[in-house]
Amino acid sequence: MKRYYRDGVVQLDRAAITLRRYHFPSGTAKVISVDKVHGYNLWGSPDLRRWLPLDVHRPLKSTLITLDVPGTWPSPAFTPERPDEFTALLDELLGTRS
Repeated sequence: MKRYYRDGVVQLDRAAITLRRYHFPSGTAKVISVDKVHGYNLWGSPDLRRWLPLDVHRPLKSTLITLDVPGTWPSPAFTPERPDEFTALLDELLGTRS
């Protein structure tokens, strides 16, 4: 399995999850250490408890991932291009730290 995931909106590697075009209005990225992620949820709807990076293709995507990062509000959420590939790698990375 590849040791990284990248699709233009989200990048995941052993060290961090990077959400491109996250901060408004600057459009800068948000970097979240994998060590700080306690888990994630699939689906859900975007609302004031979640913040999503700019993604013009979001309406065409079917999976919303919301990260559980204690002490972070609003919760970071995003729609990966290849959700199965992303979650498989994230599960592997979260499982290896226990």
